[in-house]
Formats: sequence, structure tokens, C-alpha cells
Amino acid sequence: MTYTADPRVDAYIAALPGWQQAICREARELVHAADPEVTETIKRTNRPYFVLQGNICAIVAAKEHVNIFLYDGAIVPDPEGIITAGHDNTTARTVAVHQGETISVPALTAIFKHIIANNRAGGWRRLKRAS
Repeated sequence: MTYTADPRVDAYIAALPGWQQAICREARELVHAADPEVTETIKRTNRPYFVLQGNICAIVAAKEHVNIFLYDGAIVPDPEGIITAGHDNTTARTVAVHQGETISVPALTAIFKHIIANNRAGGWRRLKRAS
């Protein structure tokens, strides 16, 4: 996958334990693979964010897991049940990946693509108001 890597995101990932680096790198690759126009940046001082006409996701390493925050306003379907928290959150839900777990590539890719499509359609806030 070819994309422009933000060196600040590289530095964030490089500072993590190896198992968290692997999860973050995989999530990063998946979000970029979902659409070639996805860009990455740092927001909130040091958090990697992936954006395309709005936030798609953020990656935050916690002590016991890596959180992939999905900025979807709880309107994107989760048929495989990979979302682990934030079901009632009005802005973002979370996919927590613990050491030794694998990311469901098809499920997370589908969610990323759905969020990107929603962003291109005006964003989840607009779509929620319209429904």
C-alpha cells in the first residue's frame, strides 16, 4: 500500500511495545487500503488520526490493549460484532484489540469503507439528522 506516512504517527507507533506496534500498523494499513485518499495526522497532542472529509478513526494504545476509535456516530452496521465499547456513544465507538488477538480484517475494512462513504455524503451528523 502506498500512502504518505506522517512521521509523527511513525514516532507514536515506534514508542509502543512490539505487540501494540503490530496492531497499530495493521489498523493503519487497513484504513489506508479502504481508500487511497485517506490521510493521517496527529490530533489531541499525540493521537494518530485518519481522515477523509472528516475523522474516520483514531488509534490509541492503552496498557492492556489498542483502541481503534471509529468516528461513526453509531450509525455504521457491525454485523460481526467487532465493536467492543461505546455502543450508546453519539460520536465514536471502539474496537479494542488485546495482545494475542487478531483484527477481523473484512469486518474492520467494511466499517472503514462505510465511515468514508458517510463522510463523503456529508458526515454522520448530517446523515443522522436526515434519517
